[in-house]
Amino acid sequence: MIDTVELDRPHPYPPRKTPFTTRFWEALAQGRFITTRFGSDGVPTFPPREFDPATWNRDVDWVELSGQGTLYSVTSVHAAPEAFKAFTPYQVAIVDLEDGPRLATAFLGPVDTPLDSPVEIVALRYTDDMAFAARPVAT
Repeated sequence: MIDTVELDRPHPYPPRKTPFTTRFWEALAQGRFITTRFGSDGVPTFPPREFDPATWNRDVDWVELSGQGTLYSVTSVHAAPEAFKAFTPYQVAIVDLEDGPRLATAFLGPVDTPLDSPVEIVALRYTDDMAFAARPVAT
């Protein structure tokens, strides 16, 4: 399970959802961070995919991720697309999850957070939608 952060505003730019990724978004709303892997011993992929991009294998399994990882990179965005201008400056990060995938996400921490710091994925519950972000692990 991952923590959920409640935000009292609508999502500035709704995420792309497909019939295949519905399972991911429903799990996120329940505080679970899931993704796909291919074959019983496959490596998890993120974002969730209908087939393995390397082998085209469609033997997909859904697996729960711990949401724990390390901060690979972080930057502050000052010149943002129109939908996000009201939130500038905001942070985005690249996170290496301990379960394998590397992902880009919003970052709920300062831009000077040391690289390789432990981070965790959290669900973001907006008034109209769900999203996720990373934040530094409280010490």
